[in-house]
Amino acid sequence: MNFLRETQYLLSKEIRLEWRQRYAISGILLYVFSTVFVVYITLGQQIGGAVWGAFFWVIVLFASVNAITKSFVQENSKRQLYYYTLSNPMAVIVSKMLYNSLLLLLIATLAYGVFSILMGNPIVYADIFWLTILLGSLGFGITFTFISAISSQASQSATLMAVLSFPVVLPILMILLKLTKLALNLMTDTAYYTDMLMLLLIDVILGSLIIILFPYLWRD
Repeated sequence: MNFLRETQYLLSKEIRLEWRQRYAISGILLYVFSTVFVVYITLGQQIGGAVWGAFFWVIVLFASVNAITKSFVQENSKRQLYYYTLSNPMAVIVSKMLYNSLLLLLIATLAYGVFSILMGNPIVYADIFWLTILLGSLGFGITFTFISAISSQASQSATLMAVLSFPVVLPILMILLKLTKLALNLMTDTAYYTDMLMLLLIDVILGSLIIILFPYLWRD
């Protein structure tokens, strides 16, 4: 089985497993909806664009952690050994990164929809905002997937994931907040495409490093 077919098969396997165990995604969606509703009850619709953007990415960030923590932790050692005997490690990690990125894109889209309904839609430049969501979901998906793989080897996986993810996610989050301010028309920057290019390069570099390093982690 070649790499592309194996990646496609593993990606479909992740989707089928998630569909069978809908309690996981249901819990994450409940977290998103309830958090947005609490923000709405507390602050109401009279919030500025900067606060809107900050709360949006805080909710997406914590939902991302909750969604991807289980990526490797939920699989026991016997299942991982079974995958090891059959699968290419690069196909395994690429399929998980793609699945988690798609899941985070869905979560971010739903969070945006709930925010728009309850607290208005202050986005002025929709194209910038949706590209930001796409690149942010990809960056979070790549980062948290690999950190989940590392932390699954330790006993305190949730704590280790929080510690390892913060310095990696921080530069991504700073760029996302800046691009969101541009989409909200809170600041002007004619060279915003350089920030998007930087965010894309971070995603590519992280993804390349993960693909190179994961086979060694997978071997252990």
